[in-house]
Amino acid sequence: MSKTISNFRRLHSSLAPIMVLPVLLTLTTGSLYQMLEILDRDEGFNWLIQWHKGHFGALNLEKIYPFLNAAGLLFLAVTGITMWWTTQRRRRSRADV
Repeated sequence: MSKTISNFRRLHSSLAPIMVLPVLLTLTTGSLYQMLEILDRDEGFNWLIQWHKGHFGALNLEKIYPFLNAAGLLFLAVTGITMWWTTQRRRRSRADV
């Protein structure tokens, strides 16, 4: 395995556990709020959309939360696809031998 892929794996496995909470929070709060809105029962649940946007009471990350989420997901996607692609190429080259 090349050193670059090894570094990708290390970075990917370090960032994935950190990104799981904000991604699940964004996914859950956005989906729940949307369902409540469709059912016309969203009154009193504005805290859901606030959490979705990154506003956690005294801690207001609304300005950077979406960018941090996007940057983390983009990084995980790129490193994951790179690792997958390298593994597929290695398997194909072994099969050719």
